[in-house]
Amino acid sequence: MTKLNAKLIVSDFDGTLITSDGKILPNVAEAIDRYIADGGIFAVCTGRVLASILPQVRRLGLKGLVSACQSSVIADIETGAFIRHGGLSCEQASEICEAIESCGQSVNVYSDDRFFSDIPADNKFLKLYESIINLTAEHADVKLSRYVKEKHLTCQKVASLCPAEAREGLFEYLSEKFKGKYDVTCSAEVLVEVSPLGDTKGAGIRFMASHYGIDIAHTVAIGDNLNDLSMIEAAGVGVAVGNAVRELKERADYVSATNNEGAVAEIIKRFGYCHD
Repeated sequence: MTKLNAKLIVSDFDGTLITSDGKILPNVAEAIDRYIADGGIFAVCTGRVLASILPQVRRLGLKGLVSACQSSVIADIETGAFIRHGGLSCEQASEICEAIESCGQSVNVYSDDRFFSDIPADNKFLKLYESIINLTAEHADVKLSRYVKEKHLTCQKVASLCPAEAREGLFEYLSEKFKGKYDVTCSAEVLVEVSPLGDTKGAGIRFMASHYGIDIAHTVAIGDNLNDLSMIEAAGVGVAVGNAVRELKERADYVSATNNEGAVAEIIKRFGYCHD
């Protein structure tokens, strides 16, 4: 009889579960299917909005919970119903927008299934980003800091799609400015994100473990970027994929193969099952 070591495995999506060109490798899909058939629970915790990640996890055949926007939103995969629905008030989102605008960087605002950007609609980088998340940005005639307040938008996060060379400076500025008020993190080489305080992936995996009645010690978390740090530190075993940023690798319990080499399949085999 197959015996599981970890009863819940939670993976980041971009840069971790999928390859750099956005695919699920066959051996990864097979490992997930086998792990679930053997009684394990496999879940995704991502920075993407719910509308972007739901089609992906449904395509994988996953059931149960999915965590979006770092954990501001947790929903049932089959129905799409919210299990947890947090967010920033319009005043809070406006304040964050203003801070990013003052640095001369672009602003993206995520409000439930809607996505707003001040990047021109024909910008090639925005178009690439839209193709990755499979959502099209809406645009306003005024600054987004003003728009979200006027429209009374509740937002799950505010982000900047910025040049790679500007990311570190913007991250440091926002981290210092909003220390103890909001969570500031990075989810990609060109993305700095600001979320409600406490809405982290670490909170997401703890919520899932509690929901399923699983001791957090019997969980595994897998990630590649700074927004995965709280999750790999919260889990029983925290894994950084081989293509992860240095800071995550230094804090992880284990560093695996890269996402393009089927890291998740390796991790399921290594930590999902008991080995004699």
